[in-house]
Amino acid sequence: MDNKTNCLLLFDNDSMSAVGNGTYKIDTVSLDEAKSIIEVFADVGVCCCYSDRMIDKVLTDYLNINIDEFEYGEIFHMEPGQSAIVFKRYITPSESQPVIETAEGVQAKKIQNIYVYCEYINKLT
Repeated sequence: MDNKTNCLLLFDNDSMSAVGNGTYKIDTVSLDEAKSIIEVFADVGVCCCYSDRMIDKVLTDYLNINIDEFEYGEIFHMEPGQSAIVFKRYITPSESQPVIETAEGVQAKKIQNIYVYCEYINKLT
């Protein structure tokens, strides 16, 4: 991807510290809205700037987005006019600790609940 200024950036909790100084407009969006935004940018370019590869699973398994054409890279600041989707993890302790048997035949205990929500960020200045 030659011109990363026009591409949509995908972040997670950890990569948010790298967006840089400036003025931002941040909106909470649903997973369906995030999917629509990503699809709009697919022809322009999408750059995955997250370190948590669980986001790949969210994109492919839950949003049915083909990430084969997405570039992976580190972006240390957003340019004015650039947009990003942030996939934020929200983790809570499990109120119950059921024990299940895995496909490998070992017992596993549930210890937490993991939720994902999205924010749409536009860098203004």
